Amino acid sequence: MFFVTDKIVLGMAGLRFLSASLEFTAAVLMLVYGRVEIAFKINAILAMVGPMVLLTVTSLGLVGLAGKVAPTGMVTVILGVLLIFIGINKI
Repeated sequence: MFFVTDKIVLGMAGLRFLSASLEFTAAVLMLVYGRVEIAFKINAILAMVGPMVLLTVTSLGLVGLAGKVAPTGMVTVILGVLLIFIGINKI
């Protein structure tokens, strides 16, 4: 199927598969319980997991890019990630 030699890419994809599995499980649990209160609690838990996955996957990507991208490019990527979190927190 897939043959990945880069462990960073494998780790990034693995975390995204784990995240997707959590999201799917949460959606099923919401349907099983069928109550807004419980669905809201499950959604709140997912809201905490999402940013952690984003940070972890981005960090892995930055580690994989270290030495391959010019320092100014790396600073630009890091600033972009910071701007995403600043924008999310301003809402």
